[in-house]
Amino acid sequence: MILASQLVFLTCIWITLTPDVFAASEIKKSYQRCSASVKRARESKQETRMRNNDSTKAWLLKYKQLLHIEDHDFAMRPGFGGSPVPVGIDVQIESLDSISEVNMDFTMTFYLRHYWKDERLSFPSTTNKSMTFDHRLIKKIWVPDIFFVHSKRSFIHDTTVENIMLRVYPDGNVLFSLRITVSAMCFMDFSRFPLDTQNCSLELESYAYTEEDLMLYWKHGNKSLNTDEHISLSQFFVEEFSASSGFAFYSSTGWYNRLFISFVLRRHIFFFVLQTYFPAMLMVMLSWVSFWIDRRAVPARVSLGITTVLTMSTIISGMSASMPQVSYIKAVDVYLWVSSLFVFLSVIEYAAVNYLTTVEEWKQFKKTGKISGMYNIDTFQAMAFDGCYHDSKTEMDQTSFSLHSEEDAMRGRSTGSPSTDTSQIKRRQSLGGHIGTIILENNHVIDTYSRILFPTVYIAFNLFYWGVYV
Repeated sequence: MILASQLVFLTCIWITLTPDVFAASEIKKSYQRCSASVKRARESKQETRMRNNDSTKAWLLKYKQLLHIEDHDFAMRPGFGGSPVPVGIDVQIESLDSISEVNMDFTMTFYLRHYWKDERLSFPSTTNKSMTFDHRLIKKIWVPDIFFVHSKRSFIHDTTVENIMLRVYPDGNVLFSLRITVSAMCFMDFSRFPLDTQNCSLELESYAYTEEDLMLYWKHGNKSLNTDEHISLSQFFVEEFSASSGFAFYSSTGWYNRLFISFVLRRHIFFFVLQTYFPAMLMVMLSWVSFWIDRRAVPARVSLGITTVLTMSTIISGMSASMPQVSYIKAVDVYLWVSSLFVFLSVIEYAAVNYLTTVEEWKQFKKTGKISGMYNIDTFQAMAFDGCYHDSKTEMDQTSFSLHSEEDAMRGRSTGSPSTDTSQIKRRQSLGGHIGTIILENNHVIDTYSRILFPTVYIAFNLFYWGVYV
């Protein structure tokens, strides 16, 4: 007790001696409390001022209360139990990305817009301004369940965020817009390929709601389908776009409204003229060259025929590899196979010429016991080595002509007579006429007719083909 009383006494004395120290600390603490309260008041005023200036934040803070989202069951369609809800459709086509003949499909990118009225989303507004939202509100309200019939792949673009826009008006009208890329089937007919015109369509339909619950229609009639003026494809002309509507029936669920986006594609023909038709024409005309080659030049005519046949086979194979395996004949198949037939017939024509020539000479050999003067044993032996016709008379004439030419040249140097040039010209003319006679005598009658018949029939075929398909 004595010690405690002494400590209390000493403490009182110390406080009495140092009053300024305690006063300073109290003043400092009170100053800090005042500064903090002033700072909080300033921040509160600044936040209130920002809220008053930024109306967007004010709407976002209370859009749920304004649209009464929590007060309604948006799993049900608008006006459930009454008349079907009308949903208008409006499409802006951005591009036709590709057309695939092998897969029989097309890929299209477009903006799909829906219009309907949902009174549950109406809100009071003094300025009659709409509110615009992104994809985050879509999951909380009712939207039409549109899907694409016969689609293979489709997706909503999501760069940099999902390309979805929702706009709500004070009276409950709603605009719902998407940016979509769809790959859908196109039932193509290749019977006139590549001189064909294809009709493709993209079909829109509600998946769950029949015509008793939802009525799809084009918002602005034929003007509901808008296209970019610069839409173009590498192989097709886009001739026209059209919008139409109809109904689809399913035995298990009933009738549905269906909308059609139809477009007509006409194929560019110039590419196929350069890559297919023109090479085929050249091969056919090249096969006709054999009709002007000596019928005894077996290697030359056979190799030419085989080369053109193999080239035509390569052209047909290349065309078939880039096309779907259809079970009917295409226009290009008609042209290529007829051209192949002409090339094949040119080979058969030489086989007939060679066979008839051999038979004719064998008969001549049986009658006279020797081969005709035009074709002796030396000629056949020479042809066996180099494949070219050699005539002994011609070679003798050429030999004698060369000897006479040397003699005339020597005489011309010694005498300088001008008659030497005249005699040389006459000998050359007689030799040229003799060679021409040999060529005419070697020409078979089948070759003569083939030179006229083959081009005439092929030209007639081309006129008929292009007249029918073009």
